[in-house]
Amino acid sequence: MSDHRQPDQSEEKKLYQHEVNELLKRRRVELDELKQSGMNPYGYEYDVTGYSKSIITEFRDDDPPKRFRIAGRIISMRKMGKASFMHIQDRDGRIQLYLRKDVLHERYAVIKLLDIGDIIGVEGEVFRTKMGEVSIKADAFEILAKSLRPLPVVKERTTEDGAITRYDPFSDKELRYRQRYVDLIVNPDVRDVFIKRARIIKFIRNYLDTRGYLEVETPALQPVYGGAAARPFTTHHNALDMKLYLRIADELYLKRLIVGGYDGVYEIAKDFRNEGMDRNHNPEFTMLEFYVAYKDYKWMMDFVERMIADLVQHLHQTTEIPIGMHTIDFRPRWKRVTMSGAIKEHTGIDIETTDEDALRDAARQHGLELEPSAGAGKIIDKIFSEFVEPKLMQPTIVMDYPVSMSPLAKPHREKSGMVERFEVIVNGQEICNAFSELNDPVDQRARFEEQMNLRERGDEEAHVLDEDYLRALEYGMPPAAGLGVGIDRLTMLLTNQESIRDVILFPQMRPEGR
Repeated sequence: MSDHRQPDQSEEKKLYQHEVNELLKRRRVELDELKQSGMNPYGYEYDVTGYSKSIITEFRDDDPPKRFRIAGRIISMRKMGKASFMHIQDRDGRIQLYLRKDVLHERYAVIKLLDIGDIIGVEGEVFRTKMGEVSIKADAFEILAKSLRPLPVVKERTTEDGAITRYDPFSDKELRYRQRYVDLIVNPDVRDVFIKRARIIKFIRNYLDTRGYLEVETPALQPVYGGAAARPFTTHHNALDMKLYLRIADELYLKRLIVGGYDGVYEIAKDFRNEGMDRNHNPEFTMLEFYVAYKDYKWMMDFVERMIADLVQHLHQTTEIPIGMHTIDFRPRWKRVTMSGAIKEHTGIDIETTDEDALRDAARQHGLELEPSAGAGKIIDKIFSEFVEPKLMQPTIVMDYPVSMSPLAKPHREKSGMVERFEVIVNGQEICNAFSELNDPVDQRARFEEQMNLRERGDEEAHVLDEDYLRALEYGMPPAAGLGVGIDRLTMLLTNQESIRDVILFPQMRPEGR
């Protein structure tokens, strides 16, 4: 009786690696043959006059013949004796090439040395094949880059019960993140995500520019870090013999510019936080920070609500989009709730009347583990993050935070112990954070000193005291509203991606082999 057992997955991987090794050897041989024939396998330039998408969509059968020079990567090929077909992929999509021996003559012999993954330039007329596919009939081509590594090819096998198992190296997300260049080649939908990311940033920049706000740049290397509750990355400047920090936020420098007389400034920049990584956190990330003089958090609520709704409409031609298992409607006006009301609704805990010890007990009764150094602000933040935030699917403005959570926000004008702060939560995660900015230097110093007390208790993420920033406030900062928007998280939402690594071209990874 014959053995019909299928090889296990480890055997499939070994077989795949053996095939890859053989292909690597063969491509090196082909490279040598190309060089020996006098052909340069790595061209210097190619004058492209057309792209796949527009060539295909604009083609009309009754139009006079049109010629184009197009360049791209070979993604499929059928080599035959007297005629061959290929598809190449350029920046916009894919198009078929038709190559004939009686047209290309001795050049046709080179086709046998071409492989999937090679980059070529082709010149010829556009036509429609008998199968109805718009194609280019090549009468000239050049090799622009010989590919020495094979692109991953999906392999399938069918089990005895009819199930299909796929073996594809680029179903491994970690490998895709490490080798994003290959991910972008073989997964056009991934390229589309990053095109949309660029459109999101461009829209926001244009939205602020056309309203008269000034884009500025602030230091990434700072002698004192601040503007957020986070641990920094540290480095050393040799010439000055001093410790410097990669910024964790842009806030304190941007508010110095409000002191200096600008009425509205913004920055779209990289920030760096030395913290854990998960689907919502990468140590290097992109933030929009935006500050406007003579405005408050109520004005900023309306502004950011309108800006994001207009962005969604621009990107998707509708304000209702699918995100995960939900349909999210970004049309204004969004639901608005207080932090204390939301926590009380979902946990029964009244944060307005409960002191730190009682908050700690209540959190533990709800099964939360807390660091001994955690103050009231961190305890409340933990309760909110665990029991409230995941339940807020539709865009929700959560406002009026305890002062213990917000050392840089202005005291609430009506509620004692609260500050004028809000966050926007969508699909269970925060995408925006905003304040009426604290501009009282005496109060700000007291808040910084309380943060330093927390640091002495062991809270490494508590805010440090910045004397120069306090000095700036002492010159007088007008009332102001400030906003921070996580560009990566916003992109995750608007492209329906589950992980921040799916919207960062080169996310931070452990070294290979560790």
